[in-house]
Amino acid sequence: MSLVALYDLPAPAKLNLFLHLVGRRADGYHLLESLFVLIDWCDTLHLERRDDGKLRRHDLGETLPDDDLCLRAARALQQASGCPLGADIHILKRVPWGAGLGGGSSDAATVLLGLNRLWGLGWPRARLLELGEQLGADVPFFLGGCNAWVQGIGEQLTPLEIPAGQRFAVLKPPVALPTPSIFRHEATQALVDAAIVAGSPARETTQGFSDGAAAESSKEAQRLIENGTPPGPAAVTAPEQVLRWLEGEGRNDLQPAAEALAPEVTDGLAWLQARYGNSRMTGSGSAVFARAGTIGAPLAINPKVLQVQAQPAPGVPEGWVFRECLSLASHPLVAWTD
Repeated sequence: MSLVALYDLPAPAKLNLFLHLVGRRADGYHLLESLFVLIDWCDTLHLERRDDGKLRRHDLGETLPDDDLCLRAARALQQASGCPLGADIHILKRVPWGAGLGGGSSDAATVLLGLNRLWGLGWPRARLLELGEQLGADVPFFLGGCNAWVQGIGEQLTPLEIPAGQRFAVLKPPVALPTPSIFRHEATQALVDAAIVAGSPARETTQGFSDGAAAESSKEAQRLIENGTPPGPAAVTAPEQVLRWLEGEGRNDLQPAAEALAPEVTDGLAWLQARYGNSRMTGSGSAVFARAGTIGAPLAINPKVLQVQAQPAPGVPEGWVFRECLSLASHPLVAWTD
């Protein structure tokens, strides 16, 4: 019996524990190295099959642009597969736009995963990944299904195991920063130019995780994907280095541009740094985050704050969004393609 609808499909956000720019392709796309971690801050989607071939989006919360990434993803899958069916796509948006949390890309990935099942296409993950790469740099990560060390423009995924139960404090100021404005900023361009001249200064991030090991792990991860095997458990683990990344080693090369464009980013970093001691910016937006310990352990509040503040730390600034998030071992729909 064919499906007519799929409800309550999650589209989780992500954090970049670090993000280093290492060059630029001839077509202008920036090359990066980053560690992407899935978190439990999710949008929710409902998909209903249409037999007339039309694609319609219905916003259950925040109003999205007319032709957003979800509709483009659905249209791309429809055209590539030759499927005559359509869909009503209902989105309850919770992950803020312009935050660097990957919400739009995650929504698009969930649309691809959901329609692949709703329309009975049976596409393997590798084929969806090819389509996802054409839609946006973060879409392949969410299709990949697990936490990953990411290279290229976002399409090269090496699964990495993250210690279970990580807690993160995520803070989003009222301002939204579009990704193009951050990449076009002179501070970003200067870092990219320096990386090209130096060869790749981001090599420091991969201490304990050599290029050779990464290459072999990438091959193993790709083999798993091509063979139709979900990528978890992780194909590679570098526990000591991952722990250093969790504790704040590394940097986000897009942060100088973001702070120049929006002083609120600087304010958010200071707010979290005072409380947790390891604040960073995630992705290419305005959200900042800090590791806040693990499940079952006390919150990792900066002890220096407790020494100098007799009163509890002030609350979240008015108009800002604060959320305590948990890491996910894998995407909730990781097994849907294979």
